[in-house]
Amino acid sequence: MSHGMLLAATTSRTYFEWGRVHANSDWIAPILALVATAAYVVWLYRRDAAELGPAVRTLLVGLRLAAIVGVLWIYLQPQWRTEHDVTTNSQAVLLVDTSLSMGLADESFPSSAGAPNRAQRVMQALKGEKLLGELRKTHDVTVARFDASASDIVLLPKLSATSTSAKKPSPDAEIAKPIDWATALAPRGTETRLGQGLREALIAQRGGPISGVVLFTDGGQNSGPGPKQALEIAQQLGARIHAVGLGSDRQPINLRIADLTAPARAYPGDSYTVTVFVQAQGMAGRSVRLELLTSASATGDRAAEAGVIEAASELRLGADGETVPVRFDLTPTEPGRRTLTARVVAPADDSNPNDNQQQAEVEVVDEKTRVLLFASGPTREYRFLHTLLFRDDHVEVDVLLGTAQEGISQEARRILDTFPATREELDEYDCIVAFDPDWQSLPAATIDALEHWVADQAGGLVLVAGPVHSDTWVEKPELTKIRDLYPVEFRRRFALSETSTPTANDAWPLEFTREGLEADFLWLGDSAGASREAWTGFGGVYQCLEVRGPKPGATIYARFAEPNTEPDGGRPYFCGQFYGAGRVFYLGSGEMWRLRSLDPAHFEQFYTKLVRHVSQGRLMRGSSRGVLLADRERYFLGQTVEVRAQLTTPQLEPLEAASVSLAVARPDGTTENVVLSADGVRVGNFSGQFVVSQEGAYELELPLPGGGEQSLTRRIQSRVPDLERENPSRNDALLTEITKTGGGRYYIGVEDALGMRQSPAVWAELPDRSLIRPQSEKPRSLWDNWQVMTAIAGCLCLEWLVRRFAKLA
Repeated sequence: MSHGMLLAATTSRTYFEWGRVHANSDWIAPILALVATAAYVVWLYRRDAAELGPAVRTLLVGLRLAAIVGVLWIYLQPQWRTEHDVTTNSQAVLLVDTSLSMGLADESFPSSAGAPNRAQRVMQALKGEKLLGELRKTHDVTVARFDASASDIVLLPKLSATSTSAKKPSPDAEIAKPIDWATALAPRGTETRLGQGLREALIAQRGGPISGVVLFTDGGQNSGPGPKQALEIAQQLGARIHAVGLGSDRQPINLRIADLTAPARAYPGDSYTVTVFVQAQGMAGRSVRLELLTSASATGDRAAEAGVIEAASELRLGADGETVPVRFDLTPTEPGRRTLTARVVAPADDSNPNDNQQQAEVEVVDEKTRVLLFASGPTREYRFLHTLLFRDDHVEVDVLLGTAQEGISQEARRILDTFPATREELDEYDCIVAFDPDWQSLPAATIDALEHWVADQAGGLVLVAGPVHSDTWVEKPELTKIRDLYPVEFRRRFALSETSTPTANDAWPLEFTREGLEADFLWLGDSAGASREAWTGFGGVYQCLEVRGPKPGATIYARFAEPNTEPDGGRPYFCGQFYGAGRVFYLGSGEMWRLRSLDPAHFEQFYTKLVRHVSQGRLMRGSSRGVLLADRERYFLGQTVEVRAQLTTPQLEPLEAASVSLAVARPDGTTENVVLSADGVRVGNFSGQFVVSQEGAYELELPLPGGGEQSLTRRIQSRVPDLERENPSRNDALLTEITKTGGGRYYIGVEDALGMRQSPAVWAELPDRSLIRPQSEKPRSLWDNWQVMTAIAGCLCLEWLVRRFAKLA
């Protein structure tokens, strides 16, 4: 968090001072020196000028004494000093919780129609003139936000004085434009780090006198350090901590579909599993009916309620907050896109009927995924994956093995002698998995065809680093396009090295980033929690290619957690990026076969999901004229959806346009238009983004220019994370403890803080702690000038002339 301190100059005064005199005792030495020197001069001239008249003698003594006084004047350094009284304004901080639980309403969970939610109540208070206006009569006001992280929103200067900023030349320019509180305070954080946010807000104000912090929160501390350290800092600064509790103190009685998982792709005649996660509060032990419906999806169709009930189950609900999984096995009979709707028949006392169903889409296809395995040698990773894919009835696998002898037998559809050299040959494949590939063996035309296949034909590419060829080709200028495909930046010289510690024979775990934990294609279970538990049990890997880091725009999903590295400083192990319309995924070494020691199914699940993920652009093509892609299918509220499209004209030429418009249908039925801008490098590629602000299914529809009614469609799902759902009630106990220790007052609701009830308004509880400090200008000297030096020199010259005329030696 940054912080600015506003200063206001008040009165000023000018006074005379001696630069070398700081106390009365400082006069003793100069006066004694002056008296002694004057006595000596008088004695000298009484001896040397005894025969001269009294007037001449007095003149000579006066001239010498005047020169000595001038020297003493210089020594004492007389000067004029101007001093201003500068007021450092008192600081007040409004710290607003922007975690996703703030999207819930005060009285009902999450909200009733038209009722403002918790965040909106804070926004209404900030938009009104009362809160900020009263605070700014006394304080400079900083408005900040916190959730999983913290940052300042705006610094508003005190109204009663003309202010100049100590850190910014014009704070008025900073606040000249109206503040979009709805955007600034939109609930988007998947965690509530209350203690950390309070600590950062206090540390940011250490440079000035802080009166206090006003917390607007429901008290849902569910991650990070507690408030103890922040309260210690507040006591050191003399700041008061006030809290405004938002939400209801009662746990809601609510039943909801927490999640719905289904494969993105299924096949006629083959069963697939759909898992529904049901969570309840205040309904432990009750029985409810859970239904699974299917309906045919059509462009723009959102009426999944009209589906056919495929399966149903009577479910006994668990304890408060407990998630109960229910599995259904479905067997599709015909190809086509299907919308699945999980629906629970809730009791009458359910507080929020809006979360009683969720949707997902399944594409039933009667075609196989075509995969090419390209390996420099038969590594263990290659052998296990080759066997897995060959035994999968829905995959056609071809192999190209660099060390294979002529006539070798391999379980594959085809055994290739050379890499597919043309665009037509590459177009036969949906995914290429390259194990430590020898890119130098490919001619330039083949490399061009491969780059075109990924960027323009939405090909999926999995790149597995290895110990043989990964350090031989990165400096070759003719392989620039291959380097461009990788989502990592290579060092000028590197090798696949083991850990830099003496314990090189030890495996080191993978540290997943937030993006990695949320990426469902990396899940080793049906839910994020189950996946995290499985990855935690994984022993880790022994090697990881040493690279410089990820490319701009690439996403790190996991790092190699070698010792002696800073947090977030390990080498990228899982990393991915969009490349044009295609997806590229990078593995730092070929060691995922080690998952088999934990559970053989984990290796199968990992690569099956990964191949489908990178191949998504080709598998989900709804039209020969293009593809519409999102970076993933499931999001948490507040996250940003990256959308890409690769489009052609009716003549199948790359579409040349500055932008195209994407229609985003929200779960509540409203529609938002999102502009996808042209790539600027590759014709026909467009990208844009939007933020998911509602829980439920989003429909993305992109009309094809010149295509009549033809459109590209996509569905994504958004949900509130479990951390923000587990206990949405107001935490009175924590907020009371914080204010009691912090010397402040606990307000229940915004109205209470505004003084609309019996409590005094919050601004009355924040005393003015402005400081008045004298600030001196550079002194104006009265001795360091030509006039003083001329006077001294003139006295000495005149004395010399008089002595010459008087014929003194």
